[in-house]
Amino acid sequence: MKERSEIQELLMRVRTLTVVLILTYSFSVPYQSACAGLGQAPPTQQRKTSEPYTGDLSIFESPGRDERLHIDRVMDILGITLGKSVADIGAGSGWFSVRAAKRVGNGTVYAVDINPKSVQYIAERAQKEKLQNVKTILNNADDPQLPKDSVDTVLLLKTYHEVEHPVELLRNLRPALRAGAKIGIIDRNGNGEDHGVQEDVVIREAKEAGYQLAKQYDFVKGDSMDYFLVFTAAE
Repeated sequence: MKERSEIQELLMRVRTLTVVLILTYSFSVPYQSACAGLGQAPPTQQRKTSEPYTGDLSIFESPGRDERLHIDRVMDILGITLGKSVADIGAGSGWFSVRAAKRVGNGTVYAVDINPKSVQYIAERAQKEKLQNVKTILNNADDPQLPKDSVDTVLLLKTYHEVEHPVELLRNLRPALRAGAKIGIIDRNGNGEDHGVQEDVVIREAKEAGYQLAKQYDFVKGDSMDYFLVFTAAE
C-alpha cells in the first residue's frame, strides 16, 4: 500500500509539472508571434552600461581636443552647416554644443543631458559666450525629449556607453528627426561598464531601433576613441 501511495504521489507531481509547461508554452508562443507580426523582436536582455559621469565638467575641456578628435571633420561628415538644427545628446560640459552652435549660426543646437548640473552649466556657458541658439533639455534615460521634427543631425560623443536603455532612446529619437537626418556615435570598444561598448553592439542595437549604418570611420583614435559611426533612419 505504501508503494502504491508513493507512485500515485509521483504521478500527481508529473501531471502538475506537465500542466505548468503547457501553460508556459501557450503564453510564450502567442507573445512571440505577436512580436513577429508587428515586425518587432521580443525584448532583449539589458546589457551592462557605465555610470553617467557626474564629476568636474572641466575635464572635457582639455587643450588640443579639437585636433585629436578632428571635430571639424566630424561636423563636415554630419552635415553641420549654417541654419541646421543639431542635438548633442549627453552634452556634458557643452564642449561640442558650443562648437556646433558657432557653425549653425541662425540654426539651433539642443544640448541634452540627464544631469541637472550639466544642463545648468551649459545654459550659463551659452549665456557667457553669447550663444543664443543653444537650448538645453533635461532628458530621461530612455527619451531625449526633443521636439518633433526638430533636428537634422544628432551626435552622441563618448556617451553611448552610459545610455541605460539605448534601443528605447534611439526609438524615442525617431520622431524628432527630419528627413535625411544623420546620427553620429563616437565611442570606444569595451564591455559596457568600463566606459566603452563594442562597435558591433552599437550597430546591432541601432538596427533593432530602426536605423541603418551609413558610414564608419576610425580617425577619432587620436582622442582615445575607436570608432565614429553614422546612421540614418531605415526606410
